Amino acid sequence: MPAIHDCADPASLLDGVRAARTAVAAGRCIVIPTDTVYGIAADAFSHAAVAGLLAAKGRDRGFPPPVLVADRAMASALAESIPAALEPLLDAHWPGPLTIIVRAQASLTWDLGDTGGTVALRVPDHPIAIGLLRETGPLAVSSANLHGMPAALTAQEAAEMLGDRVDAILDAGPVGGAVPEGAANGSTILDCSTDGVVRIVRQGVLPRATVAEALGELLAG
Repeated sequence: MPAIHDCADPASLLDGVRAARTAVAAGRCIVIPTDTVYGIAADAFSHAAVAGLLAAKGRDRGFPPPVLVADRAMASALAESIPAALEPLLDAHWPGPLTIIVRAQASLTWDLGDTGGTVALRVPDHPIAIGLLRETGPLAVSSANLHGMPAALTAQEAAEMLGDRVDAILDAGPVGGAVPEGAANGSTILDCSTDGVVRIVRQGVLPRATVAEALGELLAG
């Protein structure tokens, strides 16, 4: 079982962040808290690390993980462009439960799986995640669970499912909140990779009505 670091204790938090940094640098997976669920994370620029993340969850290259970033500047460095029409939505919900799929910078030497040249980006609304991302840079992150199982909302749930597939777990207590009826327990994912239209590909905790109010006719369906 991997070490679980209690982030409520300053000394344990310091040890946990160090362990997480070391694991990421070595191409290993860790578990981190986000505002919605716990995530399994790895270096987005390490082919082996991303492959290890997918294997830990029991997924293949057909399920490329999103990439978490610390801020808008980090996101812009990974994207070919971010549509100007998204700015009001990002102003309100980054950090927050919003993931956008955009065209990735063609010059990036990474392999997240079968992305078709896109990348899914999110700025999570959690201080532990943000702080770590500022130290490690972009992390490939997927919900901390085995494929087909519910996403972990506590560090213990993540540990029980993933076990020794991860090197360190940062425990920030229970995460997430109320989930709208019919929505997934995670971020709302928007496909913005096609010019002139935005599609919701996963309805998460950010309501469709909120997205529609910001995007208007740009939102398909």
